[in-house]
Amino acid sequence: MSDMAELSALVPARRRGRKLAADWLLPLFTFVALVGVWWLATIVFGWEKFIVPSPADVGEALWENRSLLPGEFWTTLAETLQGFALAIAVAIPLAVGIAYSRTLERTIYPVILTINAVPKVAIAPILVIWLGFGQGPKVAMVFLICFFPIVLSTATGLATTPPDLAELVRSLSASRTQEFVKVRFPAALPHVFVGLKVAISLAVIGAVIGEFVGASRGLGYIIIASGGNANTSLAFAAIVLLAVMSIGLFYSIVAIERMLIPWARYESR
Repeated sequence: MSDMAELSALVPARRRGRKLAADWLLPLFTFVALVGVWWLATIVFGWEKFIVPSPADVGEALWENRSLLPGEFWTTLAETLQGFALAIAVAIPLAVGIAYSRTLERTIYPVILTINAVPKVAIAPILVIWLGFGQGPKVAMVFLICFFPIVLSTATGLATTPPDLAELVRSLSASRTQEFVKVRFPAALPHVFVGLKVAISLAVIGAVIGEFVGASRGLGYIIIASGGNANTSLAFAAIVLLAVMSIGLFYSIVAIERMLIPWARYESR
């Protein structure tokens, strides 16, 4: 019996080990393969460094600018996080209001759709005129890009509460506040995190768009400045840092989701 118990305990452990290996090794293998294809392409096609730098050139640029790039990285990260936090603070309460008020849904929702339909790149120069060349336009651009996915996903989650749970709460004579806190919002959290993950994926793009239009700091500014000087290696180095930032922020949201709603995780089959 003890041998059988030990064997049964080993099976889930082995499954977890295989899943962990797949989660880490497969993406790493894909990344290495893509870098290898990139490197091979620069050799086969004989691209000049100022057109398409090799991974070695980008690594050299990262090392040579190790005193410059971290400060620009933190500037863009701060703009991204401020705009993302502002979008959460405004979008989630508004989504709650839309879910609970038919009148608010009919009056506000079309306006939100209209604003979301406007190309954000077209708004960026106007934001610079209104807010100047500081962090304001970048934070506002991140806010505008992140706002709609969070509102949409949160409102959808609150509107799709399982009917049996809603009926159970009503049968217990719970107040609307108790229903919201105990049932509706927890049940909507998977939808909320879908919106947050979509928004955080777009947030860095919003910050970079703002830096393209008017800035003197940030990785977007580095890309524009280095492109003007034909320093493509430095531009690629900034792009690599932006990719690292985006991946880190996305998986930070995933980690928070797994901590807050572990029941919503989908196990591999």
